[in-house]
Amino acid sequence: MCCILGFHDSSGTPLQTYSPIDFDTTGLFGPTIHDTSIAAHEVGEWMDDPFGNNPVPAWGHTGQVGGCQNNLEVGDPLTGTNIPTLQGANGFTYHLQELAFFSWFYGAPSIAVNGWFSDNNTFTSDAGPVCQ
Repeated sequence: MCCILGFHDSSGTPLQTYSPIDFDTTGLFGPTIHDTSIAAHEVGEWMDDPFGNNPVPAWGHTGQVGGCQNNLEVGDPLTGTNIPTLQGANGFTYHLQELAFFSWFYGAPSIAVNGWFSDNNTFTSDAGPVCQ
C-alpha cells in the first residue's frame, strides 16, 4: 500500500473533528478515484461517524474492505463507485463517490428514499449476514 488519500478523526479538548483530503489530479488511482470523489467519501463518513465510534453490525468483503469491520463508514463499501458526473458552472467536471445508506448496514427493508440502499441505487439489497 502506498497511499492514504483522506481520513477523518478527532482530537483535543474541547474535541475537534477534522478530515484532511487529497484532491488528486494525477490519475494514479484509476478512473474513478480522483478530484472530489475523495472528498465525497471522507465528508460523508465524517458526517455520519465523526469520531469513528458509531457501531454497526459487522460487514465486509466489499469495496475497500477485505475483512470485516463494524463502524459506520458509508464510503468504504463503495470505494471506486461514483454517481454520474456533475458539470459545474466553472466548466469543471466533478466526480462524487456513491455512499451507502444506513439501511445497507442494518438490514432490509430500507428506510431510505425509494427503498434504496445507496445514493445511486448500486446496492439493491443490504450488506447481508453479519461478517465473520
